[in-house]
Amino acid sequence: MATVTFVDESTAGARTPAWALQIFEERLTLRELIRRRIHQEVAEYNAATPAPRRLLVQPTSTERVLNGGREQGERRRVDAARQVALAEEAFGRNGFVVLVGDRQVEELDEEVDLRRDTEVTFLKLVALVGG
Repeated sequence: MATVTFVDESTAGARTPAWALQIFEERLTLRELIRRRIHQEVAEYNAATPAPRRLLVQPTSTERVLNGGREQGERRRVDAARQVALAEEAFGRNGFVVLVGDRQVEELDEEVDLRRDTEVTFLKLVALVGG
C-alpha cells in the first residue's frame, strides 16, 4: 500500500498544504490517480460544512451561482464525474502538469509507480503577462 501525498503549486509561487491518500495498487495510470484524487476531494467537499477550499478543479460557475444563494447546509453537490472530465481537459490543454516524485508525467494513460511515500505535485501553469 502506498501513501500518496498531493501538493498543489502554481508557477506564481502559491503552494497549498499537502494532504495524503492511501492507494492499494503499486502502479496506476495518471488518469486513474487524478480520478481518485478528485473523487476523494468531491466526497469531502460535498460532506463538509463549510466547504473545504482544496479542490483540483473548482466548482463550475453554474455550480457556484447555484450554491451562492443557499444556506451553508443546503449547497448543491459537486459532480465528481464532471470534475474529472474538466481536469482531464485542463491537463490536455496544459492547464497543469503533474510531477510524480521528480518525474513529469506527460500522458494521462502513462502508468506511474507508487511507493510508500510518493509525492504527486500538480503544478498549475500561470500565463505570463504580455506573453
